[in-house]
Amino acid sequence: MGKTLFDSPSFANHEGVHAFHDEKTGLKAIVAVHSTARGPAVGGTRMWNYASAAEALEDVLRLSKGMSYKNAVADLEMGGGKSVIIGDSRTQKSPELFRAFGRALNGLGGNYYAAEDVGTSVEDIAEARKVTEYVLGLKDGPEASGDPSPVTAEGVFRSNLVVARRLFKQDDMTGLTVAIQGVGHVGAYLAEKLHKAGAKLIITDVNQANLDAVAAATGAEIVAPDAIYDVAADIYAPCALGATLNLQTLDRLKVKAVCGAANNQLATADIGDELFRRGVLYAPDYVVNGGGIINVASEMNARQSGGAYDASWVEGKLSRLMDTFEEILERSVVENKPTHLIADAIAEARIKAAGDLKAELLKAA
Repeated sequence: MGKTLFDSPSFANHEGVHAFHDEKTGLKAIVAVHSTARGPAVGGTRMWNYASAAEALEDVLRLSKGMSYKNAVADLEMGGGKSVIIGDSRTQKSPELFRAFGRALNGLGGNYYAAEDVGTSVEDIAEARKVTEYVLGLKDGPEASGDPSPVTAEGVFRSNLVVARRLFKQDDMTGLTVAIQGVGHVGAYLAEKLHKAGAKLIITDVNQANLDAVAAATGAEIVAPDAIYDVAADIYAPCALGATLNLQTLDRLKVKAVCGAANNQLATADIGDELFRRGVLYAPDYVVNGGGIINVASEMNARQSGGAYDASWVEGKLSRLMDTFEEILERSVVENKPTHLIADAIAEARIKAAGDLKAELLKAA
């Protein structure tokens, strides 16, 4: 008997997994809803040229669970979901494809809201918005939150400052070397902030134009993609795709901390355990990169209340998320546990509490 979805190592009691195909536009999409315990599932839409549908499925299952944890740690009234569109974002995008995707979202009835992610843009989301209300991260209108990248980068930057205070006993990045893997939207904003705070930067990316722009603005040293693991640096900041912390890269890294914007940085949970054993501080990815989803959440709040995007609300939530990050680091020391396990425990407790309350309310209705 062949393997089923439920046999996947990435299946984690997801509430729903939905596949959509539109022959006319070529849309092939998968939406995974991990949990709606805290509210409608919210998460980005990734367009990637996956080698197979099976690979796309594994990715969306992992990413959607990560969104449940990210939204819970950020204390947002949102559950976790994610969507992937199979295709080359450079050559296979079209307005019609994203409108087809929007119509697919209508079929989920508000159980999942999409936003931009790797391979998609606020313009793509705006195209889907023409046919569905179930998208967030718009660029126009009083409630629009726009590109979440600057707020994501701000959270990662502040997390690097927390790491600098804890490990290096300093309040800025002066004299510290940060190796940034990926200088696209978030990575470029992060590089600018770290440069202004005094850090020396070593960068890599598969896009030469991105590299040239960031190097010109910050004086960063450029290295080949695979060489980033071997450079002498204090902090490694993965800001591209996930799973770059794995058995092949672990022995090559010479850093004291990992603090970056990428999702699913640990190839497996065991890698987090090994980083802890080696004395490398790991900043849990879904904690430090939560600024973007906080930004998106403000748009949902505004839409539900009929109000406008609230930058002060975003700042308050981001500040409290940094408090949670500091709590995770402190508990890791006190409890002698890896940071990723502390973060997971906080997220799981919040998701369970919301689920229990939801069940009680349904029982009483």
